[in-house]
Amino acid sequence: MPGHLLTIEEYAALGATDFGFTELMEGRVVTCPASGRRHDLAVCLLAAQLERQLPLGLAFVIANDLDLCLTPDGEPGFARRPDLLVVNRTAFEGGGMLRASDVVLVAEVVTPGSKRTDYQVKHDEYADAGIPHYWIVDLAEPVSLVSCHRDGQAGYRDSWPVTGVFTASAPFPVKLDLDGLLP
Repeated sequence: MPGHLLTIEEYAALGATDFGFTELMEGRVVTCPASGRRHDLAVCLLAAQLERQLPLGLAFVIANDLDLCLTPDGEPGFARRPDLLVVNRTAFEGGGMLRASDVVLVAEVVTPGSKRTDYQVKHDEYADAGIPHYWIVDLAEPVSLVSCHRDGQAGYRDSWPVTGVFTASAPFPVKLDLDGLLP
């Protein structure tokens, strides 16, 4: 590891790790452990439900590095690896790391070790990055989803947790069976 704070470009050049994954927080590489099979299955089941409902021009990506673009190029950066992203298909044309401006929706599935990070830290980072919609899926029974959407310059406006069936008209019409995310 370099002995200095990393830019997005330097972070991207590091490549994959042998265990878990990494994220970049203010230029610092943070190693994150694997989330576990229950979590990973929930992410795949969420993606499967979304796939059938995505409008043309949008695509989902699972666990992909995302440049939050919170700092100017060449300065210590921020990169997260959300559980699921819905992006404009044009995001794949240029290659390189996905950028916050390509993202329509980010979804995180909460694990016991990520609750504070998902509900508070990532909530604020994703809002600051200008990502229009953020879903927090909590697998603690009953399974719930908190839908957050940008509210002008004030960050996100959060819905109350929804259980059972989640429906929304934005960022696209969608209906999700939240109980169907459990094995």
